[in-house]
Amino acid sequence: MMAAVTGIHHITAMTANPQVNVREYRDFWGLRLIKQTVNFDDPSTYHLYYGDYTGAPGTALTYFPWPNLRPRQPGNHEASAVAYHVAADALDAWEARLRQAERPVKQLDRFGDAVLVSQDVDGYPVELVGKAADSPELQPWPQSPIPAVEQLLGFHSITLRVPRVEATARVLDLMGFERGPTEGKRHRFLASGHGHGSVVDVLEDRKALPTKPGAGSVHHVAFRVPDQEAHDALRERLAQSGLMINGPINRTYFTAAYFREPNGILFEISTDNPGFTVDEKLEELGATLKLPPQFEHHREDIERLLPRVPALQS
Repeated sequence: MMAAVTGIHHITAMTANPQVNVREYRDFWGLRLIKQTVNFDDPSTYHLYYGDYTGAPGTALTYFPWPNLRPRQPGNHEASAVAYHVAADALDAWEARLRQAERPVKQLDRFGDAVLVSQDVDGYPVELVGKAADSPELQPWPQSPIPAVEQLLGFHSITLRVPRVEATARVLDLMGFERGPTEGKRHRFLASGHGHGSVVDVLEDRKALPTKPGAGSVHHVAFRVPDQEAHDALRERLAQSGLMINGPINRTYFTAAYFREPNGILFEISTDNPGFTVDEKLEELGATLKLPPQFEHHREDIERLLPRVPALQS
């Protein structure tokens, strides 16, 4: 059987202020801070992960906080919106919560599902799809400020905004996505798993200028494969197609490989294992700074360079 991705593994974005970022995603959206570590390529920078209670693949929105980032300017060649599953009867509560926080809210129907479109503190579009994920691995976080029945449980989809859909579609085909329905200029692709995070929407926009990345931009989209064997096979198939692959790279919590699809969006393929409990107990996820083994002997220097983030202590 052809190795194929089973959905989104994680989504990594950029922000300017780690304190604001923790307050936003843990305290407003109600996700669990499942890992505080560093950017393995820039250990003077945090890498913060937010997900469900266990940090299951397909739930982790992660951030690189880089100071002095200018705000993102939306455009082509970017992952332009992230969508989460929520229970259909939780949408009213979320709309009220968003309006009370003076966030923009738009209601729409997309492929037969009710969707709330809003944005985070950086202005990045966050969408809530009123369709509970059929994924038994997802678990609500008991200490979340959001009631369990209303929590964001797993990615629903990522939207990619590109000038030409077919170039990106060919890569998604190689990754094992099935072509789904189309609504206007929105083309839907479905991963083989058909669980949470299995949807990629490619929005074709032939007129928009290229995005200018900044605070609120997605840095890369990672797609999940079950194990190292599938990772090796998919990596080889992508390389044989002419894509330039960087990897495999050990990221402690998964094995990663990176490449740019033809419209310039950075993709990653990641293994489900070993997961976020490889260096912390489940009940202690996100409690302390974790470093990869190659940086552990520099811990004192790294901790001195990292900015103080009071929200990480609360």
